[in-house]
Amino acid sequence: MLTFGRELCGELATAEKREWLVTNGIGGYAAGTVAGVLTRRYHGLLVAALKPPLGRTLLVTKLDEILYADRDYSLATNRWIDGTLAPQGYRHLESFRLEGTIPVWTFALGDRLLEKRIWMEPKANTTYVRYHLQRGRAKLSLKALVNYRDYHGNTSGQGWQMHTGRVSHGIYIQGHTEAIPYYLFSDRGEFQLHHDWYQGFALSMENYRGLNDRDDHLCVASLTVELAPGNSLLLAASTLNSISLDGDAALATRQVYEQQLLSQAANVVNIQAPAPIAESVQQLVLAADQFIVDRFLADESDGKTIIAGYPWFGDWGRDTMISLPGLTLATGRPQIARTLIRTFARYLDQGMLPNLFPDSGETPEYNTVDAILWYFEAIRAYYVATGDDSLLSEIWPELAAIIDWHQCGTRYNIHLDSDGLIYAGEAGAQLTWMDAKVGDWVVTPRMGKPVEINALWYNALRCMELFARVLGKPTQDYTTLAQQTLTGFQRFWQGAYCYDSLDGPDGNDAAIRPNQIFAISLPFAGGEAGEALLDINQQRAVVEVCGRELLTSHGLRSLSPNHPHYVGTYGGDQLQRDGAYHQGTTWGWLLGPYVQAHFRVYRDVEQAQGLLKPLVQHLHGGCIGSLSEIFDGDAPMTPRGCFAQAWTVAEVLRVWQLLT
Repeated sequence: MLTFGRELCGELATAEKREWLVTNGIGGYAAGTVAGVLTRRYHGLLVAALKPPLGRTLLVTKLDEILYADRDYSLATNRWIDGTLAPQGYRHLESFRLEGTIPVWTFALGDRLLEKRIWMEPKANTTYVRYHLQRGRAKLSLKALVNYRDYHGNTSGQGWQMHTGRVSHGIYIQGHTEAIPYYLFSDRGEFQLHHDWYQGFALSMENYRGLNDRDDHLCVASLTVELAPGNSLLLAASTLNSISLDGDAALATRQVYEQQLLSQAANVVNIQAPAPIAESVQQLVLAADQFIVDRFLADESDGKTIIAGYPWFGDWGRDTMISLPGLTLATGRPQIARTLIRTFARYLDQGMLPNLFPDSGETPEYNTVDAILWYFEAIRAYYVATGDDSLLSEIWPELAAIIDWHQCGTRYNIHLDSDGLIYAGEAGAQLTWMDAKVGDWVVTPRMGKPVEINALWYNALRCMELFARVLGKPTQDYTTLAQQTLTGFQRFWQGAYCYDSLDGPDGNDAAIRPNQIFAISLPFAGGEAGEALLDINQQRAVVEVCGRELLTSHGLRSLSPNHPHYVGTYGGDQLQRDGAYHQGTTWGWLLGPYVQAHFRVYRDVEQAQGLLKPLVQHLHGGCIGSLSEIFDGDAPMTPRGCFAQAWTVAEVLRVWQLLT
């Protein structure tokens, strides 16, 4: 259990930088700060996935609470566009903790003690908020602030008249005539309807990101109840018109669900290690589940996908395949891995996987060269964990077709060249994971033959050898292709480390970037079975240069600080942020392959585990209980980007399992 006292809660500067997240498994979520102040447009009590797993819409923003006793205690904290901070409820916050993924606040109000917790119903756009008076008597009043907008947007409420009315145990709200209605329910008391726009909430994180930092929310109703010692008040926000208001049962459903996750994980990963490691690994297991969501397929069958990051990413093919082993196999959920692999097989097209599924549901975009190559590694990891021949047999024709497409050529000039290496790219396209683009400016185009793409291609060919042997099919074509790539890959070695890419418009790129680490960390590329792409001295040199130039406490920098284009701080408007995204910013997920490569070269478990510990400690910072997407390249490596990122969590779990 992660617990914080007044040393964090009572200091606004720290309490508003710590965030919390709860999710529902269909793309919806609730999130906010420990202090209760809104700092992002993405914060809310109910951000519902109206077209699961996307169509995410802010419905219920927050509850502003006042406790009436010997005096009035405002528990809410709001920052306004004129700079005012009022009220300042964080001052009454005695402690904050996570129980599993459930955030719990304890407010000390004279001799009264009030506890508040928030959770979501699995598989439903329903958020529960429960208040429990542990000590004293008091009257609790709540004001419900709501909205109806895309979670990427901002609201100007002037002149907007929402529709409201009463239902059993609550009220309904409809943003406009075409909007999906949603509901607020309570297990006691009666809502009083209002229609008052609270204008000018100031969003400090959006200001930092160079975006619109003003938002309005509608106070739609209030609720006041008397509480005696031991009494509770349950409030629920939902898109369902009827839900259970048994707070004990609803909470137990969530707790049982999370205990099942830990029980499954105990079969494959060491969650009984000495404290505090065990607590951290258990927290990572629960964090992993927050990214796994349902994706309903065209034939209405159930599929699975992975949300790349909260609060603003949807499901991305690349991120899903990189994250799959850590989020599913290292947590004892191979059936989820199987469903993910089969789900994405439905979207194969011209030998490629989608890069992303747009929020608004249009045709998936296929502008990625590496998502499909990570697909092979995900399948390999699944097969090693399960020995599931039937899945290999089912998808074998598609896998063979993928190799064929790369040999003859597919979108974006992706093709196998005569030297056995994959060439990818054309003007205006960003195809690798270093994919920042602002307007027509591709920040890191990497057109040509990127080093990690060819390590992945070699790994995929060796995977096909393995799959063919298992299925009793000829292996020679894949062996021959792999040998050609092995020979061609020697071109990447430039004497002390690997070129980042070859044969680009400006020749070979000698910038020191982390992509070369995959030539060691990928199982077949690193020589786990068969011939490695680099010999042991070359592998050691790569690990050393990445450690010396790129390693930070929380991952690897995307570019050496000694490069003239290095940017050490991530922030500002979109042009500034995307200009820094892969030009020095630290990426947490890259710590996984670095630790794996380090272990492969030095065979020192203790050192490898030690490299993970600073990032694991980040469970106490940023989004409490999860791990951030990126960090500044310069000290103190402040967390940036998404506050909870799938592949960061996944890679720590995957490598932890590998090392234990």
